[in-house]
Amino acid sequence: MTGPRPPGPKARTPLGHLLAFRRDVVGFLSSVAAEYGDVAWFKVGPIGVALLNHPDYVRDVLQTNHRNFLKGRPLQLARRLLGEGLLTSEGDVHQRQSRIVQPAFHAERIQAYGAVMTDCAVRWSAGWSDGATLDMLSEMTSLATAIAGRTMFHWDVASTVARGIGSALTDAMSLFSRASIPFAELLLKLPLPSTRRFYRAKARLDAVIYGLIAERRHETGDGDRGDLLSMLLLAHDPQGNGVGMTDTQVRDEALTLFLTALDTTSLALTWTWYLLSQHPTVEGELHGEIDRVLRDRVPTIADIERLDYTRMVFSEAMRLYPPIYAIARQAIAPFAVGPYTLPAGTLVLLSPYVMHRDPRYYPDPGRFDPQRWSAQATSRPPKFAYFPFGGGPRGCIGQSYAMQEAVLVLATLARHWRMRLVPGHHVAFEPLINLRPKHGMPMVLERRR
Repeated sequence: MTGPRPPGPKARTPLGHLLAFRRDVVGFLSSVAAEYGDVAWFKVGPIGVALLNHPDYVRDVLQTNHRNFLKGRPLQLARRLLGEGLLTSEGDVHQRQSRIVQPAFHAERIQAYGAVMTDCAVRWSAGWSDGATLDMLSEMTSLATAIAGRTMFHWDVASTVARGIGSALTDAMSLFSRASIPFAELLLKLPLPSTRRFYRAKARLDAVIYGLIAERRHETGDGDRGDLLSMLLLAHDPQGNGVGMTDTQVRDEALTLFLTALDTTSLALTWTWYLLSQHPTVEGELHGEIDRVLRDRVPTIADIERLDYTRMVFSEAMRLYPPIYAIARQAIAPFAVGPYTLPAGTLVLLSPYVMHRDPRYYPDPGRFDPQRWSAQATSRPPKFAYFPFGGGPRGCIGQSYAMQEAVLVLATLARHWRMRLVPGHHVAFEPLINLRPKHGMPMVLERRR
């Protein structure tokens, strides 16, 4: 490193801050940002890490100079499961895949899924009963799996295939708990029980996805069932030679989109129900809007623009508990950050969780206040002070899908239900690749009417 090194906590062992990082990564990043400011430097084992905590620096990494950064270790490790999908690919491969996949997320296509989203929510909650205690993390994961299965693969909500792939993904996701361990890739070469579990889960996923692809390839007609898999199979590169994707490329994109659709949305909805249970005034405002707009009917796409407070509630929940709590990038070449020049190979961390709670951009940052997102709000944070879906050319392609699903599911379920956290339950973090509640989210259902 040339020039002065950014300030940061001093390492007292060769492991650097690995143990503190793995023990409580969210707390560690929050304390480092609070103490050392916009640029902080620390070691995780042999890896030099720069934590950047200013919107201008976030923009530089994600947008202005994005070509100087590769995706970080968690997503490099995820490549073992997801292959070269949009989440994990780089450079020309990422650009080509983005061009091919983009039409699947055109507004008209996404809006067509609205009825599927509400139908799944109605059918799922039909089995709920007043006074029952349910783990809302499990419920929202199952519901999001059903929605993703219908919109992406044309599966039925109760399909054994849909349940099986959800279970396989849960097993495969255990891989990401190793992301902060130096040389974690080597563990996949050892016959550990967790490694064997991962490869068995990956084999189950491959069998299902490749089986679907083969079935669709042999169908007659135009091949469009109205789902995302159809779009992937029919898509081609508009700037290339017109050739579509190989089976492997379709598999990688399909699995990537399925995983991100069910995991991110289910977690965000779980944290939203938790926050509503702790803030009855906000919950009352939400119910008031839903009753006023819907008048006891299931919401439709046409209602979304009038469910403004519902959208604000979800946006605020994503501020306080962003499922993507940290974004990692690795520098290809040295780069300037304020008065510092950081060397090639630096692992750069950008934390939506930390930035979203910065009092410079959010007065009383720990308060759950959906009115921050009102059109009448007196001030708005800078663009890259709020980035729950990332940003720049590698931002989440499914953002509009996730927001639509969240608003429709919230409105559908809150028409008849409120959730109360089980008394005495301790809510703690389990930050793997996403921000999860460690002990689930057990809640008691209360029927509104």
